[in-house]
Amino acid sequence: MSLSRFRSNTDLVCIALAAGALAASVVGCSSPSCGTSGASATGLTADVAGITLTFGTLTASANNDCPATGAPAGVVSLTINGSQVGGTGLVTFCIGRPDLIEQTSQALGTGVQVVDMTADNGSCTFAIDHTATPTGTVHTAGMCDNGTNKAGFELVIDGALSLKRTCGTTVDSVAAALSGSVAVAM
Repeated sequence: MSLSRFRSNTDLVCIALAAGALAASVVGCSSPSCGTSGASATGLTADVAGITLTFGTLTASANNDCPATGAPAGVVSLTINGSQVGGTGLVTFCIGRPDLIEQTSQALGTGVQVVDMTADNGSCTFAIDHTATPTGTVHTAGMCDNGTNKAGFELVIDGALSLKRTCGTTVDSVAAALSGSVAVAM
C-alpha cells in the first residue's frame, strides 16, 4: 500500500491547532522583545532651575481614564502613576492610544497627557502648571498588548513642561526639562 501525497483532514486540523498555539504565544508577547529591557526604575527626571527632581516606581493600568476619540474597539487608555524619589511628589500620565505609542512617538501633552506632577526639594514645592501645554515626545520600548502585558515596558520621554514653584510666600512659574528612560511595571 502506498502513502497518499495529500494530507488528511485530521492532519490539517492538527497543523492549524499548532499554528494557532504558536500565534497565541506571539500575540501574548512571550517573546524577549516585551518588557523593560533593563530600564532604570528611577530614570525619569525633571530639571528645573538647577534642581533635579527624580521620579520612578512607575506602574501602568488599563483604567480608560482618558479614552481617545476614534480609538479602535478594545483599545483601552493607560494610566501611569509614579512617585518622587527622596520626596513626597507624584506623577501621573495618561496614554489615550497605547496601540499607537507601540508603533511611533507621541506628543507629550496631547498623545501622552501629563495629568499631574508634584514634587518637593525640602525648601520649595512644585506642581504642574496646567496653563501651559507640555511639549516634546514620548515613545515606548518593549510594550506589548497595548501596554497590558505583565512584562511591563520602557517609557522614554524627551520634553518640557511648566511647573508652579512655591518657596515660602514666593510663587512663580518655572520651565522644567522632563526626560529619561524609565521602567513601567504592570
